[in-house]
Amino acid sequence: MITRAPKETFRERLELYRHRVNARLHDTLAIDKGVPRDLTLAMQYAVLGPGKRIRPLLSYATGELLEIGAERVDSIAAAVELVHAYSLIHDDLPAMDDDDLRRGRPTTHRQFNEAIAILAGDALQALAFEALCNDPLLSEQPLDQLRIVCWLANAAGPAGMVGGQLLDLGAEGRAIGEAELEDIHRRKTGQLIRASTMMPTELANLSADAQQRLDEFASNIGLVFQIMDDVLEVEQGTTTLGKSARSDESKEKSTYPTILGLAGARSRANAIYEDAMNALESLGARAEGLRWISDYIVNRCH
Repeated sequence: MITRAPKETFRERLELYRHRVNARLHDTLAIDKGVPRDLTLAMQYAVLGPGKRIRPLLSYATGELLEIGAERVDSIAAAVELVHAYSLIHDDLPAMDDDDLRRGRPTTHRQFNEAIAILAGDALQALAFEALCNDPLLSEQPLDQLRIVCWLANAAGPAGMVGGQLLDLGAEGRAIGEAELEDIHRRKTGQLIRASTMMPTELANLSADAQQRLDEFASNIGLVFQIMDDVLEVEQGTTTLGKSARSDESKEKSTYPTILGLAGARSRANAIYEDAMNALESLGARAEGLRWISDYIVNRCH
């Protein structure tokens, strides 16, 4: 097991942060006026079910690093999870990856129908930005609030998640090299993880050097996350993963294990993890939460 984080402290606060973001998500999705019932139910189904909440935890851990109160991070944490849930709904659609299982349950388009799933994803993306815009604490710093919104928009947009999804679809059925695969992963998965980490920095006076180091960490740990997803899809079964195992293989997708082999993929993830940890070195003990989450990412089994 690779580890560069202390064994305690942040883990003790983990459930507190999960409770905070889950409560904010529940309140945000408690829509009882003006929204069709089936749409509300589909949105709640996609968001409030089981999930690791890695992206919100990164936001809270950055808040700890910068000594920002959790109450000022709550809407950021909720917004990134809403965008993540939207991306999973659309990623699972028949026109995309065509998956029937997500987090151990039927995917949203299987539980409801394809049209409702598409619209639920659209609604969750809009709701994420509404959550950021309506937060009274963020509104006290309107220019910082605007920059936070821009981080999320850029991560979710055509140069980020959406562009990565298109490139991913275009790579099916053909062999691609590691550089092209890395570009897909950094866009489709990495950009939202990067934004989750960097959005809280707009609420603090961070030096340019510290900002660059944190950005380097965030970019690298996002890539590690997706490499490990590739590895676990080969190593684990459907029950453990909570989604269809070996679906990449059935779609003839290039992955890190197909390009580098399982051992090579793990080795590459470990090397990039070390780069991420080295970027945190100068940020001191308050980066402990980011180190803990990084250890979880590289050592997880699902």
